[in-house]
Amino acid sequence: MIKYRNILVVIDPLHDTQAALSRAVFLAQKEDNAKIKALLTIYDFSYEMTSMLSGEEREAMRSGVIEERSVWLRDVIADVDHHGIEIECKVIWNNRLYESVIEEVLDFGHDLVVKATHPHPTLQSIIFTPNDWHILRKCPTPVLMVKEHDWPTEGKIVAAIHAGAEDEEHHKLNVRIAEEAKDLCQLLGATPHVVTAYPAAPVNIAIELPDFDPLKYNKNVMEFHKQALDKFVSEHFESPVTSHLEEGLPDDVIPEIANDIDAEIVILGTSGRSGFSAALIGNTAEHVIDQLDCDLLALKPQNFVSPFQK
Repeated sequence: MIKYRNILVVIDPLHDTQAALSRAVFLAQKEDNAKIKALLTIYDFSYEMTSMLSGEEREAMRSGVIEERSVWLRDVIADVDHHGIEIECKVIWNNRLYESVIEEVLDFGHDLVVKATHPHPTLQSIIFTPNDWHILRKCPTPVLMVKEHDWPTEGKIVAAIHAGAEDEEHHKLNVRIAEEAKDLCQLLGATPHVVTAYPAAPVNIAIELPDFDPLKYNKNVMEFHKQALDKFVSEHFESPVTSHLEEGLPDDVIPEIANDIDAEIVILGTSGRSGFSAALIGNTAEHVIDQLDCDLLALKPQNFVSPFQK
């Protein structure tokens, strides 16, 4: 069943209602001896710019703000029905939320990060990488991005895999996605759906090669992915599963299928790509997240090493 017993919840300082905390409590109820840490990261640049104050005075001011926000956080948690689950409060002063989250995971061995997510303005996403994206790329543990909706029983869980992948790393990640999907389906009484996308024939090939037959090419590619998808499903799912094979980019296919079937959760893998390649290419999870009306559970490859690990 679900393996998450040490859950880190990222608290949203702008809202009293905490969707991520409610989701974490729901999951923790399904485990024995599960615990939750509610992490609030705060920062006010004006406190660092008060040059008239000494370092000790600035530290005292920061401590006062931290205590004030700690009281607010305890009140927020008191308003949540946590069903006897142990919830630890922690407030950290840091101007990089994602950094405090990942360091907390590495220092205290959290096995799941739960965070509410909000739409990212397109221009902001290009110029400033949102905290969600940093966490998806760099956090070594599974990350559950939560939106404002319930998890009804007998819903639908989408496992988004790369069925046509031939390398071992992708195959292991596909298997991990399948296992998570089965666990969540058992937990929620949900129905599993497996989604994979395949590429269409590049337009420039048809132009440059007069004898190239794009229809035949597309048919062969589709058949290859269909066989791979059917084989994967038969090997890793015991109960009946609904499979979806669609032409197009995963960034487009996954949200379309999830929205069409009104899914509760989409589970996919993220490469953790960072640096210049991330700026140019990005990760599927990042492109998908704003188009979904449901939660997203992002998993890392087995050999992933966070850039924050020493």
